[in-house]
Amino acid sequence: MTTRQQVLYLWLDGSSLDEKVVGWAFHDGTDGVGPQLPDAAAPGKPPYANGVGALRDGWMLLQSAQLVPPAPGQEHVNSYLEYEFVLERRVTVP
Repeated sequence: MTTRQQVLYLWLDGSSLDEKVVGWAFHDGTDGVGPQLPDAAAPGKPPYANGVGALRDGWMLLQSAQLVPPAPGQEHVNSYLEYEFVLERRVTVP
């Protein structure tokens, strides 16, 4: 038996873990042998409604969003998803 890591990035609508998920990425170090993300009800739907849902499902928070105020005059410029949370879970695989 070997322990492998799965990493889940969640981009939320705000700086709190109970905000709505607006983007996500999943990286599976188990090559698909470990548990997968919950099935989405529709294509493009996030695996969790918010970050708290991922915590309840056993994910561990590694990094939360850094709160950096926008530069003056840039308050309404959209360039990237700023509220990024990094979660992981370690699973045992054969």
